[in-house]
Amino acid sequence: MASSSVSSCIGKSLFSPDLHQQKQQNDSMTKMLGVTSPINTASPKPIDIQRTKELEECLKQYGLYETDEELTHRMEVLGKINKLVKDWIKEVSIRKNMPSNVAENVGGKIFTFGSYRLGVHTKGADIDTLCVAPRHVDRSDFFTSFVELLKEQPEVKDLRAVEEAYVPVIKMTFDGIELDMLFARLALKDIPEDQNLRDVNLLKNLDPRCVRSLNGCRVTDEILSLVPSIEGFRLALRAIKLWAKRHGVYSNVLGYLGGVSWAMLVARTCQLYPNAAAATLVNKFFLVFSQWPWPKPVLLKQPEENKLSFVVWDPRINVADRFHLMPIITPAYPQQNSTFNVSMSTRAVMQEEFKQGMALTDDIILGKADWSKLFEPSNFFAKYKHFIVLQAAASSKDHHLEWHGLVESKIRILISNLERHPSIALAHINPESHSAPEPEPDTFQSMWFIGLQFAKTENLNVDLTFDIQSFTDTVMRQAMQINLYKPGMKIEAKHVRRRELNKYLPPSVTAKLKKKDKMSSTTAQNSLNSTPIPESRGDAKKTLHQSRSDSSLTQAVDGKPTIGKHNRLSLDVVTPDSINSSLSLGHKRRREPSELDAEIKRFHSANSDSTTSLDVGNSSKDAWVPFLEKSAGESEDSTNDSQFKHPVPGQQHALNTR
Repeated sequence: MASSSVSSCIGKSLFSPDLHQQKQQNDSMTKMLGVTSPINTASPKPIDIQRTKELEECLKQYGLYETDEELTHRMEVLGKINKLVKDWIKEVSIRKNMPSNVAENVGGKIFTFGSYRLGVHTKGADIDTLCVAPRHVDRSDFFTSFVELLKEQPEVKDLRAVEEAYVPVIKMTFDGIELDMLFARLALKDIPEDQNLRDVNLLKNLDPRCVRSLNGCRVTDEILSLVPSIEGFRLALRAIKLWAKRHGVYSNVLGYLGGVSWAMLVARTCQLYPNAAAATLVNKFFLVFSQWPWPKPVLLKQPEENKLSFVVWDPRINVADRFHLMPIITPAYPQQNSTFNVSMSTRAVMQEEFKQGMALTDDIILGKADWSKLFEPSNFFAKYKHFIVLQAAASSKDHHLEWHGLVESKIRILISNLERHPSIALAHINPESHSAPEPEPDTFQSMWFIGLQFAKTENLNVDLTFDIQSFTDTVMRQAMQINLYKPGMKIEAKHVRRRELNKYLPPSVTAKLKKKDKMSSTTAQNSLNSTPIPESRGDAKKTLHQSRSDSSLTQAVDGKPTIGKHNRLSLDVVTPDSINSSLSLGHKRRREPSELDAEIKRFHSANSDSTTSLDVGNSSKDAWVPFLEKSAGESEDSTNDSQFKHPVPGQQHALNTR
């Protein structure tokens, strides 16, 4: 099994008898990793090793590791694709009047990146690939003649070419393995087998689309070079990715974090705890990022000088970069923010999940719980009583596949519209899409659910007509512009209450909802009766015990709005097809601080000090986290937190209604 090799490598890298010599090597190495010095360089204790073994055994139960046969099959698929690329480049070269003996040696190669290159891909996961071609092969050749060549291959299924995308891509299934293939043309007459893509000079004279395509491979290679222990990093990243997927915070397109962003956060944790075992890294991951003073950026290394004049992430120069709420900066030039889709709502959801993850992993490290507790899925539908159901339908499977992708890529616009509404404090999008339980004949449909949390105000009158209409207009306009719209494509948005979800969800989901409904209500009431409410801004610096209490309070207040009989709430949603859904019911809410209140307090507290206090009781070296120190030569008037923070008007109104 592949997992046994991982265990073997961990044993060699962390549990070697010559631990003192390795520790000295690691200490010297960590001086060059990251933008700050490590928090703790202590070697793993026997209990840390035991918890790491337990973590790996737990991950095996979730089927994350492939067998040797499955790994071999992936290698065979990549070999076939690589041969197809070489043959195609040779054919294109000859067609462009290149002598056949020269065309034989121009090369061309397939590179991998993403989870497969990082060594953390799961069973059945896709492979991100990059086709690198010499200068005489154009992108138009890739999306014409190469696509035609793929169509002739019996192993190829579900072939789609998306040339108009920000990063143009060919998607397909090759012999049962899903592949995403990008294209980059280098300014070289040939591509040798040992071509290294980390050389910045390769970017000279390249068009922006080629630079963006190359960025995936360059970032992946940089991440692997910036962690002190690759095997410890891989095991911790597998755990964090599984946790993120099970808790509904894994989706770059919907405003959460994608695979590369999670990888960079884990890599930063490895830099801060360079000799820690994987189990400790998982715990410290939640410790660090539950307290991280966003929007301060996460950096794996100091940004490189902009010698080639590409657009790089720099809020001192680019005004748009100052609005990014959760910047995680890629380590390869030209450095970019991998989380520009994050919104106020998705950041608030992730911050709450970080706090809960810290409490759970603390218990796991102390032996009070096992690792499976961390990977229990969250019950999204039990957290809210009001939802917007977004439906995308098309008349054929192929049309629906394209329509699904476009609508999903624009949902973040709807979230932003809702956040600006003065009566909405949180718009929580569930990354999982659902099919209709009883679809109409000859109709293919997808549904997304957005949980709504209203501001703590009385006598609410919520009208979302404009917010919904502007979103649907944007989607339809985009579909028309790129010639994607086909007859039969529809998009609708409806308001539903939790008790009406059985019309839209399969019985397996609604059954879990009914079981937990009464339990959630009881837990919320108990938390409200027993948990103190922080009032002062100084409460942003909390001990671990206090953070747990606040986490319970936030979940109780924000997750379970209370409905009474005295106040009236009316919610009207109008779709492009003029389908109206009206709601009239009592709405009474407790006047407790929301998660966004707490987040604002933490932000202001972080501004008053360059470090944040963390009291975990394990080591004195853990008491202070150097989030982002000034680099050598940085002046006092450099960019500070204030130029990053631009509250959404609707959010600010919600905060002021306490």
